[in-house]
Amino acid sequence: MTADLVIEMNDVVKTYKMGNESVDVLKGVSINIGQGEFVCILGPSGSGKSTLMNIIGCIDTLSSGDYYLDGENITTSDEDNLTEIRNKKIGFIFQKFNLLPRYDALYNVALPLLTRGKHFKDVVDDAKRALAVVGLEDRMKHKPNELSGGQQQRVAIARALVGEPELLLADEPTGNLDSKSGADVINLFKELHKKGHTIVLITHDLNVAKNASRIILIQDGLISEEGVFPNAESCV
Repeated sequence: MTADLVIEMNDVVKTYKMGNESVDVLKGVSINIGQGEFVCILGPSGSGKSTLMNIIGCIDTLSSGDYYLDGENITTSDEDNLTEIRNKKIGFIFQKFNLLPRYDALYNVALPLLTRGKHFKDVVDDAKRALAVVGLEDRMKHKPNELSGGQQQRVAIARALVGEPELLLADEPTGNLDSKSGADVINLFKELHKKGHTIVLITHDLNVAKNASRIILIQDGLISEEGVFPNAESCV
């Protein structure tokens, strides 16, 4: 594992069994993502980007190759270790928000810390600070159905931030939002990037991808192209 790399993948292959046949979804993917980068993995449906995201997020395991996350070799990790990595090292942001409807924003944001065995009264201040970062300190007592789609996604981002993970992993985070709310969420990611957060965003939308400082294009299970955008705002 090279110093200052959050993600290092070498010749990663993912094969699924479908009946008597084997299907290679990832066919030898190698990528490096450094600390503090904002990288977008761009690809059409069926390109392998969702499978790659699941491996990056330790949701799925690879069939061959090597994967290092924050210096740790994930390749041979068992499920207990993967669960701990997901909870402590990765902040997930999903297209459908995945908030618990029964609970207010504050409790939803506190959840990653509660799953570490902490008590709610001990993590309230951390959850409040995370909501303040995304501009929702005045909505912390609202339940998801009392918030707009854009606000719900901001709660999800606060939930991803609260545990201070090494990596923020976002799966189509603007997919369920109108254009204005989507732009607001992307601007928030850019602000988080300026503060030093490492962000990997998965999308099929080139206009979303152009906001990142680097684009990795995946097609047919292979990395086909990479582009560096030192002035991301000028590419929109």
